[in-house]
Amino acid sequence: MRMFGGRKRVLVTGGAGFLGSHLVDRLIARGDEVLCADNMFTGDKRNIVHLLDNSLFEFLRHDVTNPLSVEVDEIYNLACPASPFHYQHDSIQTAKTNVLGAINMLSLAQRLRARILQASTSEVYGDPTEHPQKESYWGRVNPIGPRACYDEGKRCAETLFFDFRRQHGLDIKIARIFNTYGPRMNVGDGRVVSNFIIQALTGEPITIFGDGEQTRSFCYVDDLIEGLMRLMDAPADFPGPINLGNEDEFTIRELAEQVIELTGSVSKLVSCPLPEDDPRQRQPDANLAREVLDWEATTRLREGLRHTIDYFEALLKEEQSIELNAAK
Repeated sequence: MRMFGGRKRVLVTGGAGFLGSHLVDRLIARGDEVLCADNMFTGDKRNIVHLLDNSLFEFLRHDVTNPLSVEVDEIYNLACPASPFHYQHDSIQTAKTNVLGAINMLSLAQRLRARILQASTSEVYGDPTEHPQKESYWGRVNPIGPRACYDEGKRCAETLFFDFRRQHGLDIKIARIFNTYGPRMNVGDGRVVSNFIIQALTGEPITIFGDGEQTRSFCYVDDLIEGLMRLMDAPADFPGPINLGNEDEFTIRELAEQVIELTGSVSKLVSCPLPEDDPRQRQPDANLAREVLDWEATTRLREGLRHTIDYFEALLKEEQSIELNAAK
């Protein structure tokens, strides 16, 4: 049911973050009213500043660990730090964001009888023994490791979503998001793509954890947002979970080599110890997304990296200009 005539009003939690801000842009572009809620822990005002004068956009500074009372038609729950550097900074708060945040947003959706989408993660598969990972795979997660606040937090959120569906008949959607990259990534978030690009652009050594032979599949942000929106619009009898990611698999070393080539950097590769519980393999089986959503990631890594490099080059130039002006 649409509360505002023919136009939907959509709540996006974490809407000032990397993924959230791109989603907000797409929703507004198609004519939806968007309420962007973010506590700005990893969100950035630069991601939404271009929307502040748009009549379809509203910003609310809010932490999802606290209840929220608003009137909306749909909810995208994207609120949670997604990089290990940020989610391990305050692991208890990360777990609360995942679990209490899910409860609060589900309770809101229940009151409104609104459809709600949970941004889950490929991290629910842990360090997998099944490769590539299908939605039917239950995962291999260390419940007491340093990544558990995020991994198990997201797994618990999925549990809560399905329990609300079973117990209250709630209309839910769950997307398991694989490594996503693109413009508006946080410079200091510690994720591999942004790390490598910043290091390459500044001529610093590119730090590879372990031997660099661990694999990842990198999905460009535009592809991922299209998948999220298609999932939200899918029939109510399909709640997910569904993998959203690019099936092309690369070693971390291959990623570093592509970044060096595309930036023309003189940076050298250096090895660092592999973090605890870092998965050796990560690749989605996206057959379900093709079948149910008619969706697959189409942006090749080199193309996506070029767009991302352009963004970070402009950002670094802007920051250097600000520093120079401040020094005068």
